[in-house]
Amino acid sequence: MKTNAPKFIVATPGRSVCDDNARVLLAEDQLRFIALGTRRGTTGIPPEHTHLLPAFGLLAYGAAKILPAFAAESFRFRLHPWFDRWVARQMQPGDHVISSYGYANECFRRARATGGRTFLDGGNSHPEHFWEVLLEEHRRWQCPDPPVARHHFQRSCAMMADVDFVLSPSRFVTRSFLDRGFREDQIIRNVYPLDLDLFRPRSEPRPADRSLTVISTGSLSLRKGTPYLLAAFRLVLRTEPNARLLLTDAIADSARPILEKYRDLPIDWSPSLPHAALAERLQRADVFVLPSLEDGFARTVAEALACGLPVITTPNTGASDLIEPGRNGSIIPIRDPEATASAILEWGARVRETEGAPVPFDSASLAYSHFAAEFSRQLRERNLLP
Repeated sequence: MKTNAPKFIVATPGRSVCDDNARVLLAEDQLRFIALGTRRGTTGIPPEHTHLLPAFGLLAYGAAKILPAFAAESFRFRLHPWFDRWVARQMQPGDHVISSYGYANECFRRARATGGRTFLDGGNSHPEHFWEVLLEEHRRWQCPDPPVARHHFQRSCAMMADVDFVLSPSRFVTRSFLDRGFREDQIIRNVYPLDLDLFRPRSEPRPADRSLTVISTGSLSLRKGTPYLLAAFRLVLRTEPNARLLLTDAIADSARPILEKYRDLPIDWSPSLPHAALAERLQRADVFVLPSLEDGFARTVAEALACGLPVITTPNTGASDLIEPGRNGSIIPIRDPEATASAILEWGARVRETEGAPVPFDSASLAYSHFAAEFSRQLRERNLLP
């Protein structure tokens, strides 16, 4: 039976960074379809290139409403084989597949068996590295849950045998794969873009009477280094008693017992915000901090830099690639509240001295146009685009 020429399938149960890859492929006329476990597609991809499995999202949403966070996440991971089989039935021989950890194992096997190539979105480090680092952290804090559901970890590890290329957003991710037998020529640089119309420095000067305002956007968890952020801020208060900490009310089960010990801290809570409101919240802060233990590429770091904030983060946060120490931020060791607090105070003083002038940062490297050009170029270098 005659089939169409091989193209790319992007398969992720929810909208993700892979949506940007799909948009690039659509512009190159190389997208077969994007497969999502949602009832709506993604911006810029027309219906004829969008295949939806809304029942997946409905079940995951229901679980999130009635189960604790870790149990709900584990249930959602149990649905991945169903999503995987659904996508695999729609593949054509030779099709290439882009997906992420444990989402599309059967699709990857089918692609390779028929001459296609497989692309892993490396949003985190290699699953074995991810597990080792965070298992140690969960034991340190006597967390009863593992870093992620064990069945998902095992499925993610099994997927590695069928990965041809890793879409790596950072040196941190790249190292974790090279250390586990992958080759340099299997790495495709894939730094996530930002909406630079929203994430940009504030237009008005910093209020002179504003107290030191520290912000950390995104979720709170052991993985994100939340215990060390809270401990560091308590140290900051010894020198800056009027300092404020801005956090997002997106709390993993692993972080809840620790947060109880810091209920006395002056924290300004916010729900998860749409991008426009998030950019405004960043623009009203002085210093951004993310002491993650494992993070392939924290877009939150890039968003803060694009808004002109100095960023304090760790070498285990892939977006630390964007930091020029001493110019636009500091890279501090993991699990080090003292170093984190010292960096916060140092940058707080510099922000005051410069009246909140934006730190140097070339945000053009995070423009979608740059992302699209680089992704297409690297595919052509490998003869994967006409």
